[in-house]
Amino acid sequence: MIQPEELVGEEWAEWYRLTPVQRWLESEKLWQTYLALGGSLDPEPDTQSPFFDAQAPRPRPAHGRSGLRVLRRSGV
Repeated sequence: MIQPEELVGEEWAEWYRLTPVQRWLESEKLWQTYLALGGSLDPEPDTQSPFFDAQAPRPRPAHGRSGLRVLRRSGV
């Protein structure tokens, strides 16, 4: 019999072993963390859409910065 770890690795195998209700509860925790860290549920503008209007006003991030963050690693 094939073990889940052989297919998806140890971390994902743990997720697959959860029941649907347990997965739902874990997902709720992830969303709470995402929102607490400043994430937004607002959709990203679709620049490929024929209805996209670059001049249309859009809400700005609460902290005034873009949503992207550059992480730098140093070999110190």
